[in-house]
Amino acid sequence: MTEHLLALRNTIVPRLLPLRFPKVCLAIACEDADEMVQTAESMARDNPFVEFRLDYLKQPASGLPKIRRFLETHHYVIAIATCRRVANGGKFKGSMAAQLEVLAKSAAAGCQIVDIELQSALLCKADAIARLRARAGLILSFHDFRATRNLDHTLEKMLKVPADYYKIVTTATTLSDNVTMMKFLQAQSGKHALIGLCMGEQGIISRVLSVRAGSVFTFAAVSSDQKTAPGQVSAQQLRTTYRIEQVDAATRIYGVAGDPIEHSLSPVIMNTALRRENVNGVYLALHVKTLKDLIHCAREIPLHGLSITMPYKQAILDYLDNTDSHTSKIGACNTVVRAQDGKLYGFNTDVAGVLRPLEQRITIEGAKVLVLGAGGAARAAVFGLRERGAEVWILNRSAAPAQKLARQAKARTIKRADLGKVSFDVIINATPVGMGNTRDCPLKENEIQARIVFDMVYDPAETRLLQIARAKGLQVIPGIEMFVHQAARQFEIWSGKPAPADEMLWAVTAALQERAATALRERAKS
Repeated sequence: MTEHLLALRNTIVPRLLPLRFPKVCLAIACEDADEMVQTAESMARDNPFVEFRLDYLKQPASGLPKIRRFLETHHYVIAIATCRRVANGGKFKGSMAAQLEVLAKSAAAGCQIVDIELQSALLCKADAIARLRARAGLILSFHDFRATRNLDHTLEKMLKVPADYYKIVTTATTLSDNVTMMKFLQAQSGKHALIGLCMGEQGIISRVLSVRAGSVFTFAAVSSDQKTAPGQVSAQQLRTTYRIEQVDAATRIYGVAGDPIEHSLSPVIMNTALRRENVNGVYLALHVKTLKDLIHCAREIPLHGLSITMPYKQAILDYLDNTDSHTSKIGACNTVVRAQDGKLYGFNTDVAGVLRPLEQRITIEGAKVLVLGAGGAARAAVFGLRERGAEVWILNRSAAPAQKLARQAKARTIKRADLGKVSFDVIINATPVGMGNTRDCPLKENEIQARIVFDMVYDPAETRLLQIARAKGLQVIPGIEMFVHQAARQFEIWSGKPAPADEMLWAVTAALQERAATALRERAKS
């Protein structure tokens, strides 16, 4: 009897794993154990599911007593312990035996789950993995840092090692790789407990939608500058911007497609509108390398609506089944609707983005307007203004595109040398000059002869052009107004509801202020 009790006492009783996990696991990676635990503590209420990346610590085992104390006082927290080796994309330089020891001690410290990569598990003895699994739930993980490929074959190899969860993380080199991952999850998640997503900037679709497709959960970063994998999104973004907790099978998917796209504020403004009007939808940033790739995603995911930005506003026309009259005239599309039959319809809401702010300030008919540029945004401004009876002059760095646009829209061109001789009601900057900085300006101070100066550039909020115009006592229209009004019109087309323009303006203004504050902090650090 005594021997039996001793045997029971020495038996390792595994912690009970939850029947259902939160959708988001917060990956915490710090080089200091105190900082790691403090981060977990400060974010625990909103993020009760965490991964401790112990391989980021110089001495992983030394941080475990602190993690133990944290978990003993935060019983509601579910914790994964990961100590990934350098050979598999981590930072741990120790042996496999040392890795197993760290994971075993993590389980003893209260971590309910441990993560070991497939490559290590295949080199370990089966009984060593079994002992580890007896101590805690086991995630067997595999990372492909180059591509998304051979998912079924990879899972087949992984299933040879008994585990509680199988995690396959690949790299999206195209948007279509997200489709591959989600189809894999849909096919296999009914048979196995899978965690699956794509890394990289093009993998954002999978980070938001993989849970809907069958992944047990997804991973998030503490903040944008504390990522543990390429393309990882912060937990706050996943919850507030992308509303991941509400994403379900009925959620409609929208997105902004462009190259580059990383700094787009469209997800902020559009998800604000979707949330405010109780539309079951989510809006994503889509880094598009080819339009063929985008169209494949639009049909396969499927995407219900798209915002098209640089450099695809004109090229997208070849892929559309029909367009509205503005799009046909302008020769550029910034809004796509995917109908129930799969057909793609194009619209141009840049026109509304130009006209709505102006008509709040002046009578457009008969107004004298100078448009700088001859690209897609300029074309929208010129055709929209001419349609409303304005007199329009075009100034472009290259004369030929300006002359062609002027002929098409029945407008005029002007030489830069003549700017000082003409006074306008409105000057509109439809070029990217000034984007991302407050140094560059498309015009010199003496060339700005107008009552109103309208800059389509919205980041920074106060461009050099607007600064000069204000100093001269002129009325200004910041690019943020165009951004909001064109987005509001897109929302109306997609949802059939009035757009909450005030809330959209507030959201993008706050985002720009936060971006500026972050830039200041980074400059102060350097």
